[in-house]
Amino acid sequence: MKTLEELKALKAKALQNMGIRDDQAATTRIVVGMATCGIAAGARPVLTAFTEEVAKRQLQDVAVSQTGCIGICQYEPVVEVFRTGEEKVTYVKMTADKVARIVAEHIVNGNVVTEYTIGACTK
Repeated sequence: MKTLEELKALKAKALQNMGIRDDQAATTRIVVGMATCGIAAGARPVLTAFTEEVAKRQLQDVAVSQTGCIGICQYEPVVEVFRTGEEKVTYVKMTADKVARIVAEHIVNGNVVTEYTIGACTK
């Protein structure tokens, strides 16, 4: 590896192989907490399900990524959705089965799935 361009290409290939899109221009970012607590609670299948659903629907302006600890371990797996011009939405106690509904209703149609959010969980 001799140039920055080669390093960027290597990074892009690694992210693609992991099924994660790290797109700075995305208007929607789906971030899955993948610290030890999240992984133990089942975050890996959630991350995979989001990646597959976004790819299946060919959503070009949506990036799926992972992060470390979000800080609310009792609600793991935790997923945060960031949309340009909107407040962050935090989904808790996520499962792979819930992903298709969140992508269809929230990501595609703009309607938050309130019953899966942290607000619904703490009431």
